[in-house]
Amino acid sequence: MAQNILEMNSISKSFTGVKALSNVSFKVEKGEIHCLIGENGAGKSTLMKVLSGVYPYGTYEGDIVFEGKVQQFHKISDSVKEGIAIIYQELALFPDLTVYENIFAGNEVKNGGVIDWNQTIVEAKKMLQKVNLQVNPETLVKDLGVGKQQLVEIAKALTKDVKLLILDEPTAALNEDDSENLLNLLSELKDQGITSIMISHKLKEVISIADKATVLRDGETVCTLDAMKGEISESVIIKNMVGREIDDIYPKRPKHTSEEKILELHNWSAYDPQLGRNVVKNVNLHVKRGEIIGIAGLMGSGRTELALSVFGNAKSYKLQGDLMVNRELKEFKHTSDAIQSGLAYVTEDRKGDGLFLLQDIKNNISAANLHHIASGGVINDNEEIKVAESYKKSLYIKASSIEQNVGKLSGGNQQKVSLAKWLFVGPKLLILDEPTRGIDVGAKFEIYSVMNELIENGLSIIMISSELGEVLGMSDRVYVMAQGEIKGELSIAEADQEKIMELATQ
Repeated sequence: MAQNILEMNSISKSFTGVKALSNVSFKVEKGEIHCLIGENGAGKSTLMKVLSGVYPYGTYEGDIVFEGKVQQFHKISDSVKEGIAIIYQELALFPDLTVYENIFAGNEVKNGGVIDWNQTIVEAKKMLQKVNLQVNPETLVKDLGVGKQQLVEIAKALTKDVKLLILDEPTAALNEDDSENLLNLLSELKDQGITSIMISHKLKEVISIADKATVLRDGETVCTLDAMKGEISESVIIKNMVGREIDDIYPKRPKHTSEEKILELHNWSAYDPQLGRNVVKNVNLHVKRGEIIGIAGLMGSGRTELALSVFGNAKSYKLQGDLMVNRELKEFKHTSDAIQSGLAYVTEDRKGDGLFLLQDIKNNISAANLHHIASGGVINDNEEIKVAESYKKSLYIKASSIEQNVGKLSGGNQQKVSLAKWLFVGPKLLILDEPTRGIDVGAKFEIYSVMNELIENGLSIIMISSELGEVLGMSDRVYVMAQGEIKGELSIAEADQEKIMELATQ
């Protein structure tokens, strides 16, 4: 019978009267890959912070049993000493230090009490080899892509004799190749006897790699599914995550019929002076009233650059070509010009660019349209409250109140606040850049439902997405980009994953 390396028994945790975890229990066998899944706000990250000592012993109820012993972790270093390492979405690396300095930060190789940098580099090379990362250890971390930084973080954990590796949404910001590389590494570490717990919203990844998967919902344990018993499937996971069956995650809507063009681009190009090249090249596209246009392509294909060039050119590209809104030629000098013409842009980086994380829901929603609720330069607090309450209700934003700090919300609810912020400006065309990145299947369904409602009310949407299922499930037409160019336009009737990928790799 397999031995459990970890047991978390009857864990409960509250924040200012709000129960985040209620009597949660789950077990992890030694040498397995165990996925922890659930909707945003289900309690996954909170549970792992209890385990790692971020929330110290005494601030929660229940027991942590690791390698057969009841543990009392008062700080992170206590769990690290026992062989537990946790890697968060926001990587804890020093960008201006080298790879080898990061790998051994706080755990330096010493000789006679003095740091031996030459030996540190030698040991760093061994760690990099272990995680299949071929980079010079003297490279600055800031010069690496996100996928390679993720591997540096894992290499850092492996220097501390890790027995249990916890990864919180490790592939959320990675492209498909980097994601596959990371999952392969977890399988290799499993062969070396290292146990992993992976929090993920990507169900295909869970299905491909998990030995077992524990589902949390509303801070409680729902079930543990066993791959060996054939229990880990998309339909079973979704049903347990959201408490209901979602036969089709992409809700249906009446097909678009209008021929009225809201936006047109003719021979549109954008030159980036910093890169010294065109990031958008001779693009021709149009968007009709009441339709969703999907823009597909691999990372680096120019999709976001296209959106930014259209939405007021915040990156100060040198633009060529014609941009027309409602058949009128436009030349936007600033994002405010684009907003006044009926355009809005929901960024892919909601935490970095889309929201004020230290401010509340109310302030975030009103931020892009303050003049609408102001008189004589003074904000009408009552109007701001009414607007925020209205969007909280219509977009199903789950929060204690509109005065809750946005940084404390789950990813799905942060995305809804970001969406509300731009809906408040009253756009005719909404550009959504990776609208469901890093959010769970239940929240995705809610976002898609909102998109359909907006379309039915006459809004138009450009949706940039790396998820081909999302592009195919929500779009009326699809443009495929590669190297800054439109490589093809497909009706949704003729589009499929193979055709999109064929165009995206031209």
